Amino acid sequence: MRGDRIMSADAGTAIIGGGIVGLCVALGLAARGQDVLVLDGRDRDMRASQGNFGLVWLQGKGAGCAPYARWSCQAARAWAGFAERLSSQSGIDLALCQDGGYEFFTDRQEFEQFCQDLHRQADTLGNEFSFECLGHSDLAHRLPGIGQQVVGATFCPLDGHVNPLRLHVALRKACLASGVRFTGDASVAAVQPATSGFSILCENTKTIHADRVILCAGLGAAQLGPQLGFRAPIRAQRGELLITERVADRLPFLSSTIRQVDEGGLQIGGTKADADVDIESTDQMARLARHAMQVWPRLADIRVLRSWAALRVMTPDGYPIYQRSADHPGAFLVTCHSGVTLAPLHATRLADWIDGDPAAPDLEAFDERRFALS
Repeated sequence: MRGDRIMSADAGTAIIGGGIVGLCVALGLAARGQDVLVLDGRDRDMRASQGNFGLVWLQGKGAGCAPYARWSCQAARAWAGFAERLSSQSGIDLALCQDGGYEFFTDRQEFEQFCQDLHRQADTLGNEFSFECLGHSDLAHRLPGIGQQVVGATFCPLDGHVNPLRLHVALRKACLASGVRFTGDASVAAVQPATSGFSILCENTKTIHADRVILCAGLGAAQLGPQLGFRAPIRAQRGELLITERVADRLPFLSSTIRQVDEGGLQIGGTKADADVDIESTDQMARLARHAMQVWPRLADIRVLRSWAALRVMTPDGYPIYQRSADHPGAFLVTCHSGVTLAPLHATRLADWIDGDPAAPDLEAFDERRFALS
């Protein structure tokens, strides 16, 4: 039966986008026995998968959206097993460290508001979620050397981080080992419903035919989505990072804006700007450095070696979109900005949903039609 499908089309399922999200979906569908072809773009394409901070993060996720809080919590709890399986399949250590993380605040009002958000998150998740809100004195006792301007911090024991570049490579190797096929330099210009399945036109004039098509193209889905009946309300948000020299002493904490990677250097990040170009801003870089020194003054003597900017993939409310096309059955839209955190579920439960498994989760809360009602 699988051979018959390949004879009538180039792929049973074509996934447009070879980033972390697309590779996770490909891996999950391959595990279900599907014939999968990933269409990957050019090396110079803007990729959130290669510019992100690498966080596995739960704090604040879904404080105002219970389904997203539960989805994120399931993902965070699944990460240890997912990393073990992926390392076994690929031979790559993902450098997962999930010992808990901090959110630091220099503004008291923001600190108090975030603590309220975490209480709302806890109301949804119950015993699955725990956190601490620490004033400056308690924080200084736990982390001697914390900056005097830090008024408080929150801590969640489920938060952690990975090496996102290793994750990307490991996913690709695991996909190849699972029978997933790849077409590189395949920038997609158009997707058209055909008499049977879909025709995918690449900019190099090659046309690929598939029974199903899944858009995991990040920002590119904003252009391709409407061709398949999706609204695809996706926008770019620029984030910027500083990278320091390697530091022998281990940083005694992980935060959403400061982390020490497994090679020893520090990443400092946290900017958010509505922009569609991945070009750094000197003012934003200076702000990042100031904030890092406010949190941990010892960083003042560490050299910054390089910096970069990358574009996040954002929806209007910040939550994922998982959508079946009502106009063209067999077409799907998958997009989110938390591709690292949600990776374990994208590689399992989301693949179940795409395949229509009766045991798949109910993902109606992430239908893009929610925006038409707002």
